[in-house]
Amino acid sequence: MTSRGNRRFAPDRRTLLAGAGALAATTVLAGCNRSEVEPDADGRIRLRFATDWRAQAEHGGFYQALASGAYAKRGLNVQIIQGGPGVNVPQLLAAGAVELGMGSNSFIPMSLVAEGAPVKAVAAFFQKDPQVLIAHPDPALRSIADLAGRPFLLADASINAFWVWLKARYGFTDDQVRKYTFNPAPFLADPRAVQQGYLTSEPYTIEKEAGFEPRVFLLADEGYPSYATMVLAPNAFARDNGDALRGFIAASAEGWRDYIQGDGKAADALIRKDNPEMTQDILDQARAKLKANGIVDGGDAALYGLGTMTNERWQAFFDVTSQAGVYPTNLDWRQAFTTQYLPGRGRG
Repeated sequence: MTSRGNRRFAPDRRTLLAGAGALAATTVLAGCNRSEVEPDADGRIRLRFATDWRAQAEHGGFYQALASGAYAKRGLNVQIIQGGPGVNVPQLLAAGAVELGMGSNSFIPMSLVAEGAPVKAVAAFFQKDPQVLIAHPDPALRSIADLAGRPFLLADASINAFWVWLKARYGFTDDQVRKYTFNPAPFLADPRAVQQGYLTSEPYTIEKEAGFEPRVFLLADEGYPSYATMVLAPNAFARDNGDALRGFIAASAEGWRDYIQGDGKAADALIRKDNPEMTQDILDQARAKLKANGIVDGGDAALYGLGTMTNERWQAFFDVTSQAGVYPTNLDWRQAFTTQYLPGRGRG
């Protein structure tokens, strides 16, 4: 199997970045007191936004906002800086190389809090984390609970991320874990194996190139509380540039609405320009899955608007991870996020 130009079967950026906040926090402490923003020649505020991987449909709403002029009409000159292997978003924020960055999952802002770094999640554009478990076709598999006793192919970083929740929820044990090296061969060779993946990527690649439709379990549909595709902002930047931050979030929400519910061709063109190895078939199936599964506009977003976050979800995430020893039980988890820059102030 090949990656077809995407991140597939290369190290998953979500597992690579799950602990990145803690690793970069010392630097972030030193660097995030900078809050200067420069206007361009037309007086628009320059904002550099770092994504968590190479351009793809999972970033489509931001590219749609760029393509449609949603940022420009709010007085913003936004540059999307795509990530990739070795790109650490918290370090870019710390160095002042970008004003805003993407957080792949709730572990990143929570780890930054644990290290005392002055950065918060200010919006969450994926209400469901697209993390999935993938199994071979088997009519006996109806839920994640049915995977008891099977070997799990997991990346090292996943052990201290979603595996913590799986163990707490289903009683899975560490002796089920096998090392996942981002090579699908062990999964394909063992009909009882379970492999980690991303809803919009690995299942499609397996189906297309291995010739069968795998059984896919979306963790969020069984209660996994992590957000995804969050906007991270240093506290000083948010404090000193509140209007620009509100404009960025509102424009991004508009972009995500249009990308999911409307015509995504303009965004897809920009994505393929930034990432020439991306193919339209991958974009199309990913966008369809985002829409069909309510990743962007389902859950609380249907009630409170795109990008929303709630205290209840953050506390649920903190409760399970702190009880598992990932974070100290006295950590002030509320410092991981703020809803004050959301359109309508969200639901705090």
